[in-house]
Amino acid sequence: MPGFLRKPTVPIEVSESDSVASLLKRMGSTGFQGRNLSVAADVWQEMLDRKAFVFLGLAGAMVPAGMRRLLALLIQRRYIHCLVSTGANLFHDIHESLGFHHYLGSEDADDLKLRQQHIDRIHDVFASETQFRKTDKCISAFTRTLSFSRPYSTREYLYLLGKHLAQGAKEDGIVTSAAKAGVPIYCPAMGDSSIAIAISAFPETRSFLFDVSKDVYELAQIVIATPTTGVVYVGGGTPKNFIQQAEVTASIMGADVPGHTYAVQIVVDPPHWGGLSGCTFDEAKSWGKVAVNATKVTVYADATIALPILVTALVQRQRKARRRPRVLRLDISGRDLKIAG
Repeated sequence: MPGFLRKPTVPIEVSESDSVASLLKRMGSTGFQGRNLSVAADVWQEMLDRKAFVFLGLAGAMVPAGMRRLLALLIQRRYIHCLVSTGANLFHDIHESLGFHHYLGSEDADDLKLRQQHIDRIHDVFASETQFRKTDKCISAFTRTLSFSRPYSTREYLYLLGKHLAQGAKEDGIVTSAAKAGVPIYCPAMGDSSIAIAISAFPETRSFLFDVSKDVYELAQIVIATPTTGVVYVGGGTPKNFIQQAEVTASIMGADVPGHTYAVQIVVDPPHWGGLSGCTFDEAKSWGKVAVNATKVTVYADATIALPILVTALVQRQRKARRRPRVLRLDISGRDLKIAG
């Protein structure tokens, strides 16, 4: 037989006693995105086994879609060590930490009637604009407790906000879990979010400033301090590029960085439109963002389908190691990020 025909596909068999981890492992002998999702679990597992520092880039409306507890679990169990997110996901997480909800809706709803009832629609999920504005006021009230004499990195601001929310949160979400676990959160496009709206809409907080240059510097320092990094991208956009560019920034600073060693992305955007969300990891190699010999896989799938399967399989594999040691010890509690090897 030709060398290309060494390994046949194996049809999936259904078992009543099957685990998600076992099913996903067997999907590695199938084709298309089923196999890629299986490979993604293997790559993520290898990141943890090799004690890589794992960045998660989070885009899309994942919290309104019901991914909040899953994302908090990734932080709590140290399956990720740094989160870079859109501000929208963080705002929606804060919203639920305050006891509010997102609601099952329909993409066929009459949007004019929703507008009249102050209901916002996110595809097939509804939210109360009245409740959102209460969250705005809570964010503004918290911001008023901070010093306005200097700018804050988004990492410092979100840590302090997480500590504040944890005092009254009904359950830990993303921001509160990260504050407790010492996992930094960066939001490079804070201005493109309801958090910024909440700060800017009220005269008492309008002069508050973020130091986004410090965010860039800190992420580069993390990359410089660790020999092995891995990335997991849920969607693309600003979070993906912010993590990718850390390698470029570190290189410009004079550090000899190889690019991210491991790379997983769950996307629906194809590469041929030239947008970053669909950018392949091979393209990223030309920038030095991903290592030449990186272990990588792209899963073309809806993240609300792929992510619960992927994370459940990881949890089932990791039952005996719920809290893995991190590569770096990060002190995120102060004005400056402190890194210890």
